[in-house]
Amino acid sequence: MPDPVPNPTPPDPLLAGEWQLDAPPDDLPPEPEPAFVPPPPPAPVPHPAPRTPHTEEPPTPEQLVEALLFVGGPPLTAAAAATAVRGLTADAFRAALDALNRRYRTQRRPYAVEARDGGFVLALLPAFRGVRERVFGGPREARLAQPALDVLAVVAYRQPVGKAEVDAARGTDSAAVLRQLVRLGLVAVRQRADAAGREVLYGTTPRFLQVMGLGTLDDLPRLGDTAPA
Repeated sequence: MPDPVPNPTPPDPLLAGEWQLDAPPDDLPPEPEPAFVPPPPPAPVPHPAPRTPHTEEPPTPEQLVEALLFVGGPPLTAAAAATAVRGLTADAFRAALDALNRRYRTQRRPYAVEARDGGFVLALLPAFRGVRERVFGGPREARLAQPALDVLAVVAYRQPVGKAEVDAARGTDSAAVLRQLVRLGLVAVRQRADAAGREVLYGTTPRFLQVMGLGTLDDLPRLGDTAPA
């Protein structure tokens, strides 16, 4: 007699049929996209504040006195410096001169502030005065063209005299010749131009007397003098 066939195990209803992955329901809202966040702006590069005349340091009394000496003209006095620099006292003027000479010695400059004719001038040291003679010639080597002699004569006889008067006497412009005579040390500024309308006035120098072989201006020949026959 054959063995009885066991009853098969009934299939699990969960495993019966076809398998299928669960799909997301169609009614779910889509996931929101991340919001766009712009990058931060670059940090500004600091720039130094522009310097204005209000932020610049004012010149020192020493610098102002040096500038007055540098422009030349007659020897600079404390009174003349005080008229150009408001509030400059005689003591401050002398202190500025001493400070300039100390600095010139430290820097081994070929010039110094020297007392002359009741004032002060910038002058070459004795060891360097030969340089001036090599450039412009010594008293016996000075050679002046006729236009320079004409201007020098007008200045000598009419000093202090302005350029306009020199031009009128010669009938031509004398600016270049006047500058040449100033460079040669034969003519110097006696009065500077100012806001009141006064023009520059010129006069002769001690070097002029030396070159011309004169003791004083009184030794100039009188106009109209004639040589004896």
